[in-house]
Amino acid sequence: MNLDEQVALLMQGTDYGDETLKANMARELRERLAEGRPLRVYCGYDPTSKDLHLGHTITMRKLRQFQDLGHEITFLIGSYTALVGDPSDKNKARPILTEEQVAENSRTYAAQAFRVLDRTRTRVRYNGEWLSELSLLDLIRLGQNFTVQQFLARENFAKRLSAGEPIFLHETFYAIMQGFDAAQMHTDVQVGGTDQLFNIVVAGRKLQEALGQRPLVGIITGILPGTDGVARMSKSTGNIIPIDTTPEDMYGKVMSLPDFAMVKYFELLSRLTPAEIAEIEAGLAAGTRHPRDTKMQLAREIVGIYYGDEHVAEAEAHFQRVFQRGDLPEDMPEITFDDAPLLVDFLAAHGLAASKGEARRLMSQNGVRVNGQTVTEITTVLDQPEAVIQVGKRRFVRARRG
Repeated sequence: MNLDEQVALLMQGTDYGDETLKANMARELRERLAEGRPLRVYCGYDPTSKDLHLGHTITMRKLRQFQDLGHEITFLIGSYTALVGDPSDKNKARPILTEEQVAENSRTYAAQAFRVLDRTRTRVRYNGEWLSELSLLDLIRLGQNFTVQQFLARENFAKRLSAGEPIFLHETFYAIMQGFDAAQMHTDVQVGGTDQLFNIVVAGRKLQEALGQRPLVGIITGILPGTDGVARMSKSTGNIIPIDTTPEDMYGKVMSLPDFAMVKYFELLSRLTPAEIAEIEAGLAAGTRHPRDTKMQLAREIVGIYYGDEHVAEAEAHFQRVFQRGDLPEDMPEITFDDAPLLVDFLAAHGLAASKGEARRLMSQNGVRVNGQTVTEITTVLDQPEAVIQVGKRRFVRARRG
């Protein structure tokens, strides 16, 4: 790629909320790339849970783009920042995790990340290496570079202040700690989502300058919508596509996306170039591309990234067999039950619904079928010796009386 193509690729899918700031970051990125040396690029991931979903991989895809262009990539696990909790996208303080919880969650992160990153070319580090060494005096000196007003001006803090919600002092440490991460690694480029804009573009750059370093270039990626195409992908809303699932499930969940979300998914998740994505978008707008065929291309692309191209055909065949032709899956979990339980109780007890309330909601919305028939009556009893139960579009189990 020439320099223009590199800048276009690396700025693809970015969102700064300000065109002037975006132009400045693109200019600074071009200047760094023009130096002709491997840039030091990193993104930090706080291990606040064990599992990652596609929303977490937006920044990993960006790291992989830098990696494929020959730059030095660090996958930084926030073993110490996770102890504080990032307040950036929260309307209340995060619960503080124990060191044991962070250590347990950390064990799964890198392994999942290597579905995107090249293991042999990725450096994994933990910010506890240096943050654990900071003294109180060190923290005071770092804090001298910021004002309380800068933190209170942040949108989420301003909203909490206006609503009378507490803002805890330790929450202001987070941006300082993350900025120190960037300085400690002499970072050229830091990647993060839009919720990290303050931490990267303000705190990181400011601390680097204060410590005599050239301020980093912030690559701020857009936020991936969930399977509803609207709300941010999040476990709490249940609109996620997990990494640790099956190729068939991932393919099916991508196919459930609304058409209007496809281009955003291509931009944030795919290996396609900006020119290729622009061609897809133009074809959809002109009606020369069928949305279904385009979504299948997207599903093939995403499954290929995380499971390898050898699993794509099988996942697509499964989708066509089960969801386009209405056939039952060839293999489905079997659950044995006793007596004649209420269907609501059965769904909740075996994880087919998060709770009895969720089971009732699914049934009221025509989301549950027994032997192909939609069941909406919450007093329904499983009284047959065997039944195929379908929850939503993709979950099937065979229930047998023991």
